[in-house]
Amino acid sequence: MYAFDYVNAKKINAMKFAIITHVIHGKELGNYFGYEPYVREMNLWIKNVSEVLLVAPIHSSPKSPIQEFYQHEKITFVPVANFDISSFKNSLHSLIVMPSIVWKIYQAMKKADHIHLRCPGNIGLLGCLVQVLFPSKPKTAKYAGNWDLNSKQPMSYRFQKWILSNTFLTKNMQVLVYGEWETSTKNIKPFFTASYFEKDKIDVKPRKLEGKISFLFVGTLSNGKQPLYAIQLVENLYKKGYNVLLTLYGEGIERGILEKYILENKLENIIFLKGNQNQETIKKAYIENHFVVLPSLSEGWPKAVAEGMFWGCLPIASKVSCVPNMLENGKRGLLLDLKLNQDVQNIESILKNNNLYQDKVIKAVQWSRQFTMDVFEDEIKLLLQS
Repeated sequence: MYAFDYVNAKKINAMKFAIITHVIHGKELGNYFGYEPYVREMNLWIKNVSEVLLVAPIHSSPKSPIQEFYQHEKITFVPVANFDISSFKNSLHSLIVMPSIVWKIYQAMKKADHIHLRCPGNIGLLGCLVQVLFPSKPKTAKYAGNWDLNSKQPMSYRFQKWILSNTFLTKNMQVLVYGEWETSTKNIKPFFTASYFEKDKIDVKPRKLEGKISFLFVGTLSNGKQPLYAIQLVENLYKKGYNVLLTLYGEGIERGILEKYILENKLENIIFLKGNQNQETIKKAYIENHFVVLPSLSEGWPKAVAEGMFWGCLPIASKVSCVPNMLENGKRGLLLDLKLNQDVQNIESILKNNNLYQDKVIKAVQWSRQFTMDVFEDEIKLLLQS
């Protein structure tokens, strides 16, 4: 046992690890950075490898509070163009830049000892195609979106799922997905993600439903996340006489729409937009608030739900992807039907029952604290050794 682990540990330490991702990166003082939850996870993947080959788009914008630096001394960054096929004009541009991207992905994969794809995304899609040329190389793919094969998703996402589920096209690859799904092929592995280490744990006591009841929204202010629906939930509770407030953390294209709605409906005293904030600020918010609301239309393993549960902030979330499993069909939170009146009534049923609320919080905390960064790191080591 020990000899096996030692030999495989040596293999990992001498490994060239190629990452193919759509995540947009930046560079500051010689160090690369990207979206904080993604980079935090990738730092565990690359912790014990000798060299990183990173194929990704890059921009010149300064680092923001929701971005983090990679922790590795030897990163070879291979910049590629960011592209999308959402319109005819964009499709023409994509056809021009794709050959160069494919060639760079191929060269990185050729040099690598282990190939790691980040999906879904356009760069990940090209990676799915190119990896077919390397059937003998160990590969992993992290599908960070909704793996539900029956969900409505863009054609490019469905195509990536088809490739990743095809064991002939993905030889020597393990595909990591959120949740357990029937009829999955043998290369599909249920996985999870984490935000906190074992050492971060502190005792959490369920808050009482008295005084002001506070709600959180943490995520991009976009149509897919439905922040307006979160506002309308709290607005309706307020109109029914409940002492409530909602704080939204995040930025996005719908901020202007939300600001207008708040002003027009005179909600400035109960709805607050805080923009992007660092991890410590968000953690403090989870600890201090009663509920985290996520009425999203599509998710993978929603970070806001998992983190809220970790700190005793009860999730109120839509029934997408593995969320029903995370919430044990409502025993560890509240599932939204995305029907406003019905959802408001369901929230009221919890607000009127403090014992029920506290029971759900205790169950949420106990379940979520199984999934720490320590456990996550051990799982990654096993994947790289296999």
